[in-house]
Amino acid sequence: METDSVRVNIGLEEREKICDLLHRLLASSYALYLKTQNFHWNVTGPQFQTFHLLFQSQYEELAEAVDEMAERVRALGYFPEGSFTAFAKLSLIADQEGRPAAMKMIEILLADHETLICEMRENLPFIEKLEDGATADFINKRLAFHEKTAWILRSILS
Repeated sequence: METDSVRVNIGLEEREKICDLLHRLLASSYALYLKTQNFHWNVTGPQFQTFHLLFQSQYEELAEAVDEMAERVRALGYFPEGSFTAFAKLSLIADQEGRPAAMKMIEILLADHETLICEMRENLPFIEKLEDGATADFINKRLAFHEKTAWILRSILS
């Protein structure tokens, strides 16, 4: 992982391991952003308007989060990955081919949000143990978004 040439002295050990996690979340969030925007563009059926707007609000929030993740990596003294090749290697979110039916889109997005929830929940204790409050706060904020989004998607499937 490439770092800034200027020494970073912020009193935080294990910055590289923290950035490894952030890179995985960045790649996965970008993949989910792209998938959600694709579904926004391609949803059809009687619930078109509802799902079209729902997906738009979700991908817009994900776009903001991706930027914040990359900036957190920079604040820790590293350079974020930003290529499709790197994202494909790091992402926990599978690519989506074709145009699934609207309700299948909901199922797919729900599974993806749950994947990110599990990844963050699994790694949050490590971040907290390192006393990296800024990254822990960021992850908690992301958890809240993904849990609420999963609840909304799950409610549609009920």
